[in-house]
Amino acid sequence: MQIKVLDTTLRDGEQTPGVSLTSKEKLRIASKLDEIGLDYIEAGSAITSEGERESIKEITSQGFNAEILSFSRPLTRDIDYCLDCDVDAVNLVVPTSDLHIFDKLKITKDELIEMSNSAVDYCKDHGLTVELSAEDASRSSIDFLRKVFLNAIDQGADRVCVCDTVGILTPDTSFELFNNLRDINAPISCHYHNDFGLAVANTLSAIKAGACEFHSTVNGIGERAGNTSFEECVVAINRLLPDFSTDIKIHEIYNISKLVARLTGVYIQPNKAIVGENAFAHESGIHSDGIIKNSATYEPMTPELVGRTRRFIVGKHMGTHGLDSRLKELGLDVDKVQLQQICDNIKELADKGKTVTDVDLQAIADNVLDINHEDRIKLEDVTIVSGNRVMPTASVKLNVDGEEILNAGVGIGPVDAAINAIKSLEIFDDIDFIEYHVDAITGGTDALIDVIIKLQKGDRILSARGTEPDIIDASVKAYISGVNRLLQE
Repeated sequence: MQIKVLDTTLRDGEQTPGVSLTSKEKLRIASKLDEIGLDYIEAGSAITSEGERESIKEITSQGFNAEILSFSRPLTRDIDYCLDCDVDAVNLVVPTSDLHIFDKLKITKDELIEMSNSAVDYCKDHGLTVELSAEDASRSSIDFLRKVFLNAIDQGADRVCVCDTVGILTPDTSFELFNNLRDINAPISCHYHNDFGLAVANTLSAIKAGACEFHSTVNGIGERAGNTSFEECVVAINRLLPDFSTDIKIHEIYNISKLVARLTGVYIQPNKAIVGENAFAHESGIHSDGIIKNSATYEPMTPELVGRTRRFIVGKHMGTHGLDSRLKELGLDVDKVQLQQICDNIKELADKGKTVTDVDLQAIADNVLDINHEDRIKLEDVTIVSGNRVMPTASVKLNVDGEEILNAGVGIGPVDAAINAIKSLEIFDDIDFIEYHVDAITGGTDALIDVIIKLQKGDRILSARGTEPDIIDASVKAYISGVNRLLQE
């Protein structure tokens, strides 16, 4: 059975605290969502503001294959704004729990049904497709929920949706709820929130019980604990539910995940399923050995399926098989004695609590193999001007391939300014700065600062470290060290 997917990243996802997307950013996300095969895209809530309406109009003007919706309350004013945006459909949200009807709206159940029916009728009279979503359905009387749905369908609603607004369902109760609604003669979808970490599991249960569509957000972003995670749900359906599938281009999932993370500024936790940086990373020696022999031993799917690549992590748990594979990726061939020596040195370093980065590995290997790389970029000087009324400004003197270069940059802080002064040079164009972490590793105001960064060049991701009493020096040295290693590779 083909399962339809409605993406609400641009509406429910944008309600994540601290997230506010520009019209251009929304269009970029919508374009990518359409490209990878989304069936429905909720482009926003037209009632919100003039800027929101302009964003929705920009999306509806593109002629996407996906059906474009706007969120709407069951009010004529809301629906008129949706019509002004030229959307294909509305996600008509109608509260169905006693709590919402009596305490929020302060109306009777009969008045709620009348309001719902009138709104559906108005939408259909104006040529809109209607998906009627029952807000707080998971805390509603099943009989009343059925009554609202059947009335809406009689008025012409095209689809209905069960919303677990506060994320209280479990996989069992989700299955039971949808199983009790099987007799409804209309497509039925599910919209789950992740307050107890069960949104994906509940969505899969709903699908097994009869839901033919689900709502989700990329990376599971949204209010409070977020929504059903798009990438987790899509991959789970296609890999774990043999009777169901979607039209999503799964190999593009990582790309859309990174795009949304970058534009929203919402960090993806490293251990997040499917798209987290550690999802296909292996350190354990037993695991690495198994993966090298047959990836199915410790991976439920190949990383290439979702546009990823496998990584072997350097650390005290790794064995010689994984280490040898990682060294070969760095272009280093070693014999068994050298391999064991490098492995022992890594474990000794890791036992002291030090994170072993790729740069550390290269230094250890160079020492064992007696290899010295000539760095292409050398830092000669960095100067910072900063203050309450001064935009942080950095000037740097670098030696790049033997040529002395002076450059300057500004930023929101002195570290940002220093990095901007460096990376604005052409040699840094195809290197992305993807992660920054800082720790004070000794006490006091003169503490040693340990900076670890992650850089990416193409499909290569590399970690580098700088440890100095000054956070700016530590950050700059870590960055240049990592870039030198990427350029050598």
